[in-house]
Amino acid sequence: MNTNQIKEYKTDLKLTKRQREILIGLLLGDGHLETQNGGRTYRLKVEQNIVRADYVNWLYQNFKKWILSGPQVKEKFDGRTKKKTVNVYFNTMSHGAFRFYAQQFYQDKKKVVPKQIGRWLTPLSLAIWFMDDGSIKSKKHRGKIINTQCFSKKEVELLSRCLKENFDLKSVLRKQKTNYWQIYLLSETIDKFYQLIKPHILPAMKYKLNKLG
Repeated sequence: MNTNQIKEYKTDLKLTKRQREILIGLLLGDGHLETQNGGRTYRLKVEQNIVRADYVNWLYQNFKKWILSGPQVKEKFDGRTKKKTVNVYFNTMSHGAFRFYAQQFYQDKKKVVPKQIGRWLTPLSLAIWFMDDGSIKSKKHRGKIINTQCFSKKEVELLSRCLKENFDLKSVLRKQKTNYWQIYLLSETIDKFYQLIKPHILPAMKYKLNKLG
């Protein structure tokens, strides 16, 4: 499509309820919104290691109408590990429909947890968030971890309260190095957590559930 065709095509694009729920989960996790015109429009950027290609392809299918080209593969050099990694990624078109979410999830170019996150967090959002940032504590434990180290303690406490208020899931905060915090989902309500996210977890991501999956 040429520029005029793309402009006309975008006028009919609207985020569906499902896409909005997935977007919330992505923004709590590894997804990013980026502007190239001072905040008038934004595009969604999704990037994962190549081992999660099935997950990226599934996300692509859910946002296919918003994307001009399919997932791409690229090599990246990890300065921390001094190793090359292969990632798979896609970007949506820039669109005003993402602006509201960018305004809620970013302050001074830093990702934050919106105060009204409890109004938006659904089982589908929770499943996306867990597929992005969830992990097992160990093979011996049924409890699960959600890695929230990019957020402040106050924001992680808000997320923990939302899990309790929205889904009756019990969790505690686990301090990491310096002043970073994780959410630990307690085994006491982990079966309820599993039933909530089970319909949305991809087969390729069930390894994160360990004893539950």
